Amino acid sequence: MPEGHTIHRLARDHSKWFAGKKVMVESPQGRFSEDATRISGKSLKSVEAYGKHLFYNFGGSKILHVHLGLYGRFRVYRTPLPEPCGAVRVRLFERERGFDLNGPNQCELVSSAEMRRLCEKLGQDPLRRDSDPIALWDRVTRSKKTIANILLDQSMIAGVGNIYRAEILFLLGIDPMRPGNELTKCEFNELWALTKRLMEIGVKYNRIITVNSESTQKPLSRLNRSESLNIYKKACCPSCNAAVTINEAGGRKLFSCNRCQR
Repeated sequence: MPEGHTIHRLARDHSKWFAGKKVMVESPQGRFSEDATRISGKSLKSVEAYGKHLFYNFGGSKILHVHLGLYGRFRVYRTPLPEPCGAVRVRLFERERGFDLNGPNQCELVSSAEMRRLCEKLGQDPLRRDSDPIALWDRVTRSKKTIANILLDQSMIAGVGNIYRAEILFLLGIDPMRPGNELTKCEFNELWALTKRLMEIGVKYNRIITVNSESTQKPLSRLNRSESLNIYKKACCPSCNAAVTINEAGGRKLFSCNRCQR
């Protein structure tokens, strides 16, 4: 499932390409046809990301809500657009460019009130200007959940996924199984700052990069996936060379080092 940096990058790119323009909306697959007719031919006001959710605002309380889930993906094309490939739920286009959306977990028209209620269920998004780390700290200090599970809980921190979780905890030397209420304020501040910084790097390069730029022998933009990460899906710890431990937390595989994360 795409993590928050991918969704914010999509919002940024789609805003640049489509916001302020009159767009046509179709549903080649047919499952979104009725709602597509309600927004087709209208001007797209803005595109906004919150955690792993995208919102395309057409005004008049017409907002296209998209959550990609595990299988959703966008394909962007220059016009003229090719024939739809696979089950295209939504095709959106203007004169110069368009995109196809395949296989989203959620794709629906919502009102501004429905969008607000959905966002209220989400936690703090490190990539949003309106994020409130103080509110998150208050929840963390009262939680007996492990910090590993807190990082994947979208109602607490919106946008962080399994790769960021492993990398953040490794870089901070935090035992993933520590309860949230055992974190010190200093540790929490470091966790929030690192999460924000790494996800901002992810938006910039459109991929997860957590290694120190000073330790690489080539530009960050040219690193392959394995070179971009410290511990996720690695056999040995890059710091002490101990075997990486693989556990399960929050229904996902958790990669950590028992020596470096105590």
